Parts: sequence; C-alpha cells; structure tokens
Amino acid sequence: MRKFDFSPLYRSAIGFDHIFNLLDSATRVEQGQPSYPPYNIELLDEDHYRITMAVAGFTLQELSIVSEQNTLLITGKKAEEKEQRHFLHQGIAARSFERRFQLADHIQVVNASLENGLLHVELVREIPEAMKPKQIPIGANNMDSNLIEQNS
Repeated sequence: MRKFDFSPLYRSAIGFDHIFNLLDSATRVEQGQPSYPPYNIELLDEDHYRITMAVAGFTLQELSIVSEQNTLLITGKKAEEKEQRHFLHQGIAARSFERRFQLADHIQVVNASLENGLLHVELVREIPEAMKPKQIPIGANNMDSNLIEQNS
C-alpha cells in the first residue's frame, strides 16, 4: 500500500488535525491488528447506525461501553473463574478485549443491548438546531424603504 504524506495539509488547515490523524492511521499498515471480537457496522438509515459485536461467553457485568470525545470504547474483561477447567479443545475465545471506534461529530450512543451473545450498540447523528440548514424568506428590499423614509 502507498504511504501518503499529510504534512503539507497540517501547515494550511487549522482545526482539521483529528481528520488527518484518522487518515494517517487508516493508511498505515499495522501488523497484528486485533480482529477479536468480530463486529459489524450497519447503516440503518441516513442518521442511524448499529455496531453489532460477537461477545459470546461475556455477561453484562463483564462488558463496558464508554463514549468520550468522539471515541467509543467497548471493553470486555473476563472474570476469574473459580474452578479450574481442563479443555480437550478450546475454540471459543474467552479473552479480554478492548475495541475503539472513532465517531464523527454529533454521533451519540443512544442504546446498547446484549442478546444471544451479540452486543448491539445503537448510534444516531443528532445535528444541533443551530447547525441545521435554514430557509431564509425573500422579501422586499428593506434598505430601499429605509432610504426613502430618510429622504422624506
């Protein structure tokens, strides 16, 4: 994969450093990138998303979801087992994990549920009213009427 140099953009763009860091990390080929636990990211409609993560064997008490400053952190910490078990074959992973997701501006976590070994995290984009497009009514030119009144 080709390596892109984003340093010229840092010199002329202010406040976009987090975007350049995301692009830089996305283009970097990392060895040993974690693939556990497997997950899906779904676009349910224009402003609704769902992350579904396979967390078989984890209880609600062993899972944690934290959303802070455009980062969603999902962790699973397996509790110490009281009894020692001897497996002939262990194909079900039972290790702790930490998975980070970068969230765009105005993406909020609205719900999370655990069902049949799948953790579902519901996200929604909530754009503040001040940032939504506004229709501006077109009326008579008020400047012309103010000038007529001043000359009278």
